[in-house]
Amino acid sequence: MASWFSEHWFDLLQSVGIIGSFMLAAYTTWKDTKARRVGNSIAINNQYRSIWKDIYEHPQLARVLDVEADAKDISVGEELFVTTIIAHLSTVFRAMKQGEFVKLEGLQNDVREFFALPIPKAVWTKTKLLQNQDFAAFIESSLK
Repeated sequence: MASWFSEHWFDLLQSVGIIGSFMLAAYTTWKDTKARRVGNSIAINNQYRSIWKDIYEHPQLARVLDVEADAKDISVGEELFVTTIIAHLSTVFRAMKQGEFVKLEGLQNDVREFFALPIPKAVWTKTKLLQNQDFAAFIESSLK
């Protein structure tokens, strides 16, 4: 055993170094993935907060959340607001699908409640054909 070790000590050291490098790379990748997911969560939360801040800054948009709103006379601002939310949801959906974002457990309930409102429902009906099929299918399945 001692003679084998004296002849192959460098080969053994190289092998241990290579295996150690692979293990370190795997650990670094795992940590980076976790950090990226947290960073993406923070970015999406900031976008969410920014979108909903519009309701407070522009009180006329509050009609979007009115259960009894007449969906026949949707203003340009209301349609733009709902379209912005749809774009945001599409981004969140794609990020979750790619594993770039933590899965939101109550997302389908939020989608169902929001699109049950008259104005969001009307805007969704108008724009769903412009969305990716998998995202549209997710929204439609949430509405059931």
